[in-house]
Amino acid sequence: MARIAGIDLPKNKPVEIGLTYIYGIGRSTSRDILQKSGVAFEKRVAELNDEEVAKIRSVIQSDYKVEGALRSEVQLNIKRLMDIGSYRGLRHRKGLPARGQRTRTNARTRKGKRKTVAGKKKALEKK
Repeated sequence: MARIAGIDLPKNKPVEIGLTYIYGIGRSTSRDILQKSGVAFEKRVAELNDEEVAKIRSVIQSDYKVEGALRSEVQLNIKRLMDIGSYRGLRHRKGLPARGQRTRTNARTRKGKRKTVAGKKKALEKK
């Protein structure tokens, strides 16, 4: 089993896909890492030997910010936006979309479950 950056990579997947299980690594970054370390893209994670895993690990540690360090950097960036009072920071503070999406409908992921508000009752008409 290959363990890189504190993540157990799935054995039955190709290395190119397996590396994407690490936070901060997508498909293109994964290809770059494999190219720099000299590992074949088609190889499965289970087929990697210790030497290849060590090469991949060293490339990731030297060139990329992943997992904990990246998560903390993103959180600090969001905190900075909130502290300076920018529009994006206010949207983060309110828990609303920060990139201009509509909120009248949709935006349920950011807003959370619907909170039903009782509508006004119509006044009875006198004849």
